[in-house]
Amino acid sequence: PITPPPQIPPAVVEPYTSILSCHTLLEHMDVNASLDNEAIYDICRRNLDIERPTYTNLNRLVAQCISSLTASLRFDGALNVDITEFQTNLVPYPRIHFMLTSYAPIISAEKAYHEQLSVAEITNAVFEPASMMTKCDPRHGKYMAACLMYRGDVVPKDVNAAVATIKTKRTIQFVDWCPTGFKCGINYQPPTVVPGGDLAKVQRAVCMVSNSTAVAEVFSRLDHKFDLMYAKRAFVHWYVGEGMEEGEFSEAREDLAALEKDYEEVGAESAEGEGEEEGEEY
Repeated sequence: PITPPPQIPPAVVEPYTSILSCHTLLEHMDVNASLDNEAIYDICRRNLDIERPTYTNLNRLVAQCISSLTASLRFDGALNVDITEFQTNLVPYPRIHFMLTSYAPIISAEKAYHEQLSVAEITNAVFEPASMMTKCDPRHGKYMAACLMYRGDVVPKDVNAAVATIKTKRTIQFVDWCPTGFKCGINYQPPTVVPGGDLAKVQRAVCMVSNSTAVAEVFSRLDHKFDLMYAKRAFVHWYVGEGMEEGEFSEAREDLAALEKDYEEVGAESAEGEGEEEGEEY
């Protein structure tokens, strides 16, 4: 789902719309890639030097992610990943299925001439908070699993080395009950860009879809905005007038509160495990 940007919502009732849609997605979807406009705006400004990004700029970035995730359906590769494998490898519990998405390299043609963009570099880049297409900081949570989809001039040896380096970083933490954590796919077809577009044509790229407890930040922010409006029942009459019942609002909000708690418990399980291990050591 596209969640509303934290600072610049184009519609006043977006917190309502997002909470209601997330409630439905919890029940009817298996995997969700979460994106928000403000995170993608920031990437366009910072990485591509676009002063005033348009929806075309944003959509082209989103399209690169979708293209990478579905590349295995269209092209051959050393480690092709089927779409169904996302659910198998990323979703530890049915409700914990809201993913963070990131992509690298996101650079303009001018910058591409000065950078090597090795497999190690682009792998590091997708774990950076600035690369996340959702406004949340993965350093505030723990990863349960990550799926890395490489495209272009990439060999398994380089991927293994890059992943081994990531595992040594203290800022990138995985829950202790999921020791492997990584699913990698390699597709030989290099990324394609729109002629005359913002993105540089590069030899290799990677898209990461990850399941992190940090995504709870997004729901917490949404819930707060929803509560401010719903406490006054502001704008609710428009929805009721279209045939909805007021009870659907409170039901959706309770479901999202339970989801926040689910993520909290998943992270807490890991913390408890660490505490036990430390006790054994001493």
